[in-house]
Amino acid sequence: MIRQQQFGPIGAASAGIRLNTLAQLARHGSWQLELAHDRPHHLFVWITRGQGIALMDGARRGVGIHNALFLPARSLNAIDLGRQGFAQAITLPPDLALNLPTRPLHLRVRDVTAQGEMTSLLESLQREQNAGRPHSQNAMEAYCRLIAIWMQRHTDMSEEPDTAARRLMRGFFQRLVAPDAGVNVTVARHAEALEVTPTHLSRVCRAETGRTAAALIAERAQHRARMLLSETKVPVQDIARNLGFGSAAYFSRFLQQRTGASPSELRRRARA
Repeated sequence: MIRQQQFGPIGAASAGIRLNTLAQLARHGSWQLELAHDRPHHLFVWITRGQGIALMDGARRGVGIHNALFLPARSLNAIDLGRQGFAQAITLPPDLALNLPTRPLHLRVRDVTAQGEMTSLLESLQREQNAGRPHSQNAMEAYCRLIAIWMQRHTDMSEEPDTAARRLMRGFFQRLVAPDAGVNVTVARHAEALEVTPTHLSRVCRAETGRTAAALIAERAQHRARMLLSETKVPVQDIARNLGFGSAAYFSRFLQQRTGASPSELRRRARA
């Protein structure tokens, strides 16, 4: 099997810090956020309207207004805020020395003062980004350092009891984003590596995430495939091999069943 890193990181941000709306990160479609996937950069999300579901840290979580999410680089996640939701998102290069959390973080911020602090920091970050003045990245990094401190101050209030089920799911999520993970790595193989039975893994996965283990494997493969089709010129047959499909025909049927379109049609739509 051709390993995924052959093609390099897909969906990577520019070298610097960037503030966008969450919707702007889904320029090819809502599937970019809603399918289980991982990113090459850290992502901080501040939700100011709507409510929805986030998949992170081995579990499905309800999210809503004045919630903050931190998703470390290469952590499996998915976010669905629906059409009425609005959030701002900061993409952060993984090599920044900001003392950021090492695990996904979900904060429900009820304190009005803390909410105002985050709003002010994001407004300052936006002004600096828009102004385009000399040393703007240094200034934006300084604001992100303050956001990291803000997260540290509120992390203790977000602690949830750890469970064996959650630890199992974290291990499964880590396996799903490994460079050699693909659709050819079955639920049984993941379960064997995690020292549980396939039945137990599937049962816990459905209970913790609302998805089956097989569905998560397929979702990440679909996301990876659509990103490669949208943002690279890699031939379809090479993408199929990269993702562990036995043939380009099997890969085409996989996408047709899930999207209603062939690989070439998905690529054409993205370029249009």
